[in-house]
Amino acid sequence: MASVLDSVNQLTELVGQNRLELLLFRLPGTNQRYGINVFKVREVLQCPHLTSMPRLHRFVSGVAHIRGQTISVIDLARAIGGHRTTDAASGFIIIAEYNRSVQGFLVGGVERIVNLDWSKVLPPPQGMGKVNYLTAVTEVDGELVEILDVEKILDEISPIVTTVSEKIVEEVKSDIENKAKEAQAQEGAPAPVRKVMVADDSSVARKQVSRALASIGLEAVLAQNGLEAFNMLKEMSAQGPIGEQIGLLISDIEMPEMDGYTLTAKIRQDPDLKDMKIVLHTSLSGVFNQAMVKKVGADNFIAKFNPDELAKAVKELMKK
Repeated sequence: MASVLDSVNQLTELVGQNRLELLLFRLPGTNQRYGINVFKVREVLQCPHLTSMPRLHRFVSGVAHIRGQTISVIDLARAIGGHRTTDAASGFIIIAEYNRSVQGFLVGGVERIVNLDWSKVLPPPQGMGKVNYLTAVTEVDGELVEILDVEKILDEISPIVTTVSEKIVEEVKSDIENKAKEAQAQEGAPAPVRKVMVADDSSVARKQVSRALASIGLEAVLAQNGLEAFNMLKEMSAQGPIGEQIGLLISDIEMPEMDGYTLTAKIRQDPDLKDMKIVLHTSLSGVFNQAMVKKVGADNFIAKFNPDELAKAVKELMKK
């Protein structure tokens, strides 16, 4: 038990400090550096034998059997528009967990882990067009490091369901309607707020959450990172009580400029925002999330992406 608690303490040391650790890697045939959050990485190993299977997606190089688990291996270079990797055996695979699933990413070489401040991680440059796979950029040793929108890549390979089941839709809509009737019956009672702020640096994730919210009759107010979300909330609070404008905040954790942990901590420290309901909604999963949620003061944590679970969490928090 002591060792588990020590691990929790070590992993939560960065929480609220707006820091992250990136594993740097390169793709075959290029000197460009890329980065992936260490929290998502299970292990890195020399690419094993890959088995081809019928009707595999063109971005999937094959399937590997690793530690009793069958894992799809994605050719990351090809997935972002580059050439197909022809010599997989000389490369490495990064085993990572995203959105409740484990997959391998085929890369050319793995370098080292660097510790960075999220304020040094910036949104992609403007003018790159909609068809790009960057979610953020940073600089290490005077060289640009690109952080890929893995959720976008995975969604292209295996799109996930974003609609809420009919039963949950009816339950949530019924709760909102009942609350509206109560407000009409009781003079001065607040009307239900139908707006939810969504902070996420992935354009795919923002669309997924927006669709889920729309299906239960709620409107998403979108922010591309934690800093933008915080500034928007402060502007709103200057115009009136934030609880009368935004029902709750659904925030990713990994975001440039300000991460979700720091965003939550800053909201809890702000007298105008401290009572806001917050759900951390992220592809980061594992056994340490509840400790992290408790440390920063979020109301709930949900691993991406299950629209029914998200809708249920929204329903429960907007009841309070």
